[in-house]
Parts: sequence; structure tokens; C-alpha cells
Amino acid sequence: MKKIFAIACSLLFAAGMLAGCSPDNAGAASGGAAGKDAPKIGLVQMMEHPSLDEIRAAIEARLDEALGEGGYVYDYQNGQGDASVIANICQKFVADDVDVIVAIATQAAQGAATAVQGTDIPVIFAAVTDPVEAGLMADTDHPDANVTGTSDYIPVDKIFDLAAELTPDAASYGLLYNLSEPNSVSVIEQAKAYLDAQGLAYTEGAVTATGEVQTVTQSLLAECDAVFVPIDNTVASAMTIVADEAVKAGKPVYVAADSMVADGALASVGVNYTNLGAQTADMALRALEGTPVAEMPVEILRDNAVVVNEQTAEAIGVDVSAYAG
Repeated sequence: MKKIFAIACSLLFAAGMLAGCSPDNAGAASGGAAGKDAPKIGLVQMMEHPSLDEIRAAIEARLDEALGEGGYVYDYQNGQGDASVIANICQKFVADDVDVIVAIATQAAQGAATAVQGTDIPVIFAAVTDPVEAGLMADTDHPDANVTGTSDYIPVDKIFDLAAELTPDAASYGLLYNLSEPNSVSVIEQAKAYLDAQGLAYTEGAVTATGEVQTVTQSLLAECDAVFVPIDNTVASAMTIVADEAVKAGKPVYVAADSMVADGALASVGVNYTNLGAQTADMALRALEGTPVAEMPVEILRDNAVVVNEQTAEAIGVDVSAYAG
């Protein structure tokens, strides 16, 4: 059983869409005025949601710790999940001659990488699941375009092994993701390979916008025993809706980010995004110190942990006591 729900729709953005580049959305210099020789850091975040916000907070904390409050010029911009907004933000960073661009999530990293072509401005990304699939480099061990950073890659077999332990009767999975997010597509391909090898059925539920998530989730839950969501920014923005629908159906949702568990999914083997943010900031600091990007391979956080939502587990009748507390 391999079906795909592909729902096409176009997004209309208001005339104020480019507000991501306006002073209202800009981050101020950390801790107040900085000296004229202080390093300039531009940070672009794909969109706001808990995982990405957690990464940004950790980056800011580590920069303050290393450089001192007021020891650097810092400009934070929200890309609003739109490639054209991100492109304008990154072009402005280049025009401002920042010393490094920090980009949170795949689409932000792609926009930054394009903007710095022909310059010597390094890009340090965070939470890009598959940098090669995203077109940021050919080899994660040898960055080749003045772009490197941290990956939130999680081996999907760990998540499905956990699912088999918690809900062993689940024989079919709905795969909920956005086709336009390369990180999601890459993980979904791994999930399909795993499920094929285990002889488990799956149905793909592809969305193109947050507004489609509820309908596709309902379709998947009607057909499948469980739902799997990769590290997908579109679905994450509507995770509480997915969780509510799953509880109504009495079925589990497994995810690849701990923030989505906090929003109501049953469980994950996930990355600690605070640690990932700190690790990203450390790479940015090395770039500021003059370490060539080519000498900084992509770093993957290895300290994965099982995270469960006890309230969701109780609501759908799943025993998570081995991982609770």
C-alpha cells in the first residue's frame, strides 16, 4: 500500500511580506553599543517555531558568553518561511559586509549560500538535515562553497525501532511532510527504505503549506495505524493540530524533533536543539577567528535521546513508563 496525497496550492503573501528586512524585525547589537571593530554577525532564521527558536536562543547565549554583551554587532532577521524574503535578508547582510552569516534551517542556509557567492563571507548553518541533498556542498567532510555548519540528522531506524517497542501492533504508517523541504524529502526516503525492509505498509501525505496539514493528517489517520513526521518546518508549525487529530483517532504520531513531542506527538529519538545551537555558535566563532570553512566539516550532534509525551500517551493508551520522568 503506497499512496501519495499531493495537494497543490499557491500561497498569496500580503504586500507587507518583506517586513523581515524592516527595522521592526532586526536584532539589535547584543548588550547595547559595540565598538566599530566589533565583529558583525547576521542571523537569518527560516521561520519562527519552537525548535528553531531554541537554536537561536542557544546561539545568542553562546555568543554573549564568548564575545561579551556589547562585544559584537548582531542582526537577527525572520525569513517568514519565504525564499524571496530570505534572499533579500541575505543580500542585505552581504551589502552590510557582515563578518559571518548564521542561517537556521535549510531554506535559510540555501538563501545565504546564494547571497555570498563571489564574496569571502562565511556561512555557518544550523539544523540542515542533509546538506548534500540541499545543494550546499558535495561532501560534508570537505565543505567546498564557504558554507558549513551543524546537522540535526537522526537515523530514522532509531525512531521506528522505538515505535515498534511502544506500539508493536502498528503495521502501517502515514508519512506526513512538505515535498518542497529537501531535509524532509531526504528523511522520508530513508523512512520508506526502512519500512520496505521491514515489510510495513505506508501512505505518503504530502503538503505544500501549513493550511493543508489538518486535512492530510485526517486522511492518513483514517488509513494508517500511526503517523511519522520528519524534521519538517511546515508540519512543525501545525504540530498541535496534528497531535489533536491523532488523539481523537487514538493513534500515535512519531516525530524527529523533541519540540514536536512537546507540542503533542507521542515520542521521538531527537536532537537537543540547545546543544545544537551552542555547537553552531562555536563554529561561527571559529570562522570569526579566521579558521577557513574548508577546514570545518559539517558537525552532527551525537547525543540523541528518547523523548515521550506522557499526557499524549495516557490519552491514546500507550505505556511509555520506561521513558517517562
